[in-house]
Amino acid sequence: MARGKKLPRLEKIKVFDTGAKGLSVGKAADGRMVFINGAVPGDIVDVQVFKKRKQYFQGKAIHVHELSERRVEPKCSHFGTCGGCKWQNMSYNDQLYFKEKEVKNHLERIGGVTSELYLPILGSSKPYWYRNKMEFSFSSSRWLTPEEIAKGSVIESRNGLGFHIPGAWDKVLDIQQCFLQEEPSNAIRNTIKEFAENNGLSFFNPREQNGLLRTLMIRTSSIGELMILVQFFEKDISKSQLLMDHLRAKFPETTALLYVFNQKANDTLYDQNIMCHSGRDHIFEEMEGLSFKIDAKSFYQTNSDQAFELYKVACNFADFQGDEIVYDLYTGIGTIAQFIAKKVKKVVGIESVPEAIAAAKANAIANGIENTEFYTGDMKSVFNDDFLSHHGKPDVIITDPPRDGMHPDVVAQLLKIMPRKIIYVSCNSATQARDLAFMKSHYVVSKSQAVDMFPQTHHCENVVLLTKRI
Repeated sequence: MARGKKLPRLEKIKVFDTGAKGLSVGKAADGRMVFINGAVPGDIVDVQVFKKRKQYFQGKAIHVHELSERRVEPKCSHFGTCGGCKWQNMSYNDQLYFKEKEVKNHLERIGGVTSELYLPILGSSKPYWYRNKMEFSFSSSRWLTPEEIAKGSVIESRNGLGFHIPGAWDKVLDIQQCFLQEEPSNAIRNTIKEFAENNGLSFFNPREQNGLLRTLMIRTSSIGELMILVQFFEKDISKSQLLMDHLRAKFPETTALLYVFNQKANDTLYDQNIMCHSGRDHIFEEMEGLSFKIDAKSFYQTNSDQAFELYKVACNFADFQGDEIVYDLYTGIGTIAQFIAKKVKKVVGIESVPEAIAAAKANAIANGIENTEFYTGDMKSVFNDDFLSHHGKPDVIITDPPRDGMHPDVVAQLLKIMPRKIIYVSCNSATQARDLAFMKSHYVVSKSQAVDMFPQTHHCENVVLLTKRI
């Protein structure tokens, strides 16, 4: 398409479904699919197109002619600009319906598999305030709202602390109140911004690579423990300690008050030296009598309540008899491994992050669990024949890979081992379905159940039970 060519406005598009990445779906008069941001199935909307292709349009709903019965009033004032909760304008029951539908579609269309039993999706009892971890970014050139731009007045401060605008890596939406993490999350974030502006602490500029304040992470646990981690870009000891001292005074209940200086091009923490300003360098989470140590680099399911439900599904699917050797692939800090340990003979956990394995071992000792073993390494390299001969052939394998799914070498090794059962836990049913397609000639999908870990978003976990074909 030639540069500068005006993109069309599509009128009175009937929205009939949801699609990938939280978008809704309609159909244009010429038969092309229309993927729409800001609409709900059942709406009739006008769409301003911003992407035009031979097979589809993509755009934003700019006028609603008829409101869907599935619609609700968004709770958050930032809805529509912040890209985090795209389904907040849809009733929670309908969110669950479309998540369950998408999981089933992925399995059948991408994987070419049909589960013998689809169990109803497990919804969350807390549609809001459910996250135990939030990460925010500082910016010295925050995103300006259309209302601010329309006023044309002088903007006194461009400092922002919040979330990155979707598709704009260098722009941050300043957040006043977020409904995903319980207090004191909002109080901490707003206190830091106010103190920084009152005391001349500079905010990070990603384009110019300068500024003191870079990111903020807040972690909470179900037993009331709190972690605050401030990431600084410029190494200004005096100003950084000024903020940390203020946080200690304002939030004395903080269990772990941490900071880091990071001058890399990216803000990842895995290769950084985390420093403890006060308290411990970790917090604890508890689940069914088990205690888990969580530090700044640990992976732990971000919805503690639903993590418990997810692990119960995995355990029920496995139907352990007590004599099984179980491999827990992508074990993280060993949560699933320790959750099932009392039901089996032995659990062997594998994870690529050394700090996670160290935490898994420490957690097992603290919990008095003696039948777990944990090993560090790249899954496709460690999970080999020598490893199997040393630790024993597994009867059951639980795999919980990242969003990209399993490496083909890992899938090949699973098919070589051929355990009786495989429990596949996934945060991305599309890549899960892709992996299942490679295994369907040897395994049948006996059960499938979606678990909603992320209300108000299109994301969903899914658990399947693979049983070896006879």
